[in-house]
Amino acid sequence: MAVRLGGFLFLAVLLSAVDASRPAINQELSNLFNELWRLDVNRLKPGIDYTISVQGRAGFVNQGSPVVLDHASLPLFSNVNENKLRNTTTFSRFMKLLDNYERSTGITERVTPEELTEINLFLDAVLETQVMKRAHQYLVSKGKSSSDSRQFKNQLNLIWFHLYHRQRNTGPDSCGFEHVFVGETKSGTEIIGFHNWVQFYLQEKNSHLDYKGYKARDQDLPDQDDHVLNLQFSWHGVMKPVGSAFIGTSPEFEMALFTIIFLMNTERSTTVLVNIDQCQMELVVIRQGRCLGTAYPKLLSSNSRHVGVNSH
Repeated sequence: MAVRLGGFLFLAVLLSAVDASRPAINQELSNLFNELWRLDVNRLKPGIDYTISVQGRAGFVNQGSPVVLDHASLPLFSNVNENKLRNTTTFSRFMKLLDNYERSTGITERVTPEELTEINLFLDAVLETQVMKRAHQYLVSKGKSSSDSRQFKNQLNLIWFHLYHRQRNTGPDSCGFEHVFVGETKSGTEIIGFHNWVQFYLQEKNSHLDYKGYKARDQDLPDQDDHVLNLQFSWHGVMKPVGSAFIGTSPEFEMALFTIIFLMNTERSTTVLVNIDQCQMELVVIRQGRCLGTAYPKLLSSNSRHVGVNSH
């Protein structure tokens, strides 16, 4: 009996140690991000504005491996309401930015006057949304941003669009926007960044991207209405063993979340645990000096499955 009891105590201590290693739920940011979620009127609705097919669970793949089993014979996106994308200002201006960058790191980026205009118009559109206005208001209340909208625009421009060196011995070859929303390749064998669903859809539609299946724990299978997915895919023949992205959300929503985390912390790498809508996720932000290095969501639980677990 004593042995069994000791075993139970050891297991309890082990489980509590595992729980202790996880960050606690950031309730303040969860509340704020749910408010931004409700304000995101430009978000596309699953089953109405788009349809996805998650299909099979992807297997383990070593980084850089050219060989992978395909667990998804169909594309991830069955259809997307492109009229809504084209007729929603932030989406339409966002899509114009996607072809402005060199895919490979190590190649110096050249920004044309036309591309600068596209960036300005995109930021103007984002700043007009209720999502970014509320994010701005919060950051001002925390002393992290100026109340002047022009200065806040300059701050967003620096964080997301200022070019920097991701690979040494070259000119400026990357920026936060390119890395997070467009995606990059490194040494021709590795996909880095690429955490946006619109870019995923457009690249898949143009046969540049092949979805290989979802990544999730056994007890947490994804649904077609999940707002965050962990994915495996190849892009221009290069594999991404595990990637992640919000699905259906507007660019202003994603920029708002990651900008807030970026400005509220000074560490090089920050991970916050939040509940948004029916999902529990980690939001990861890594700095590159005064600019954004990378930012992405990591789905932990969907369809409120975590609620029952956390209530015990």
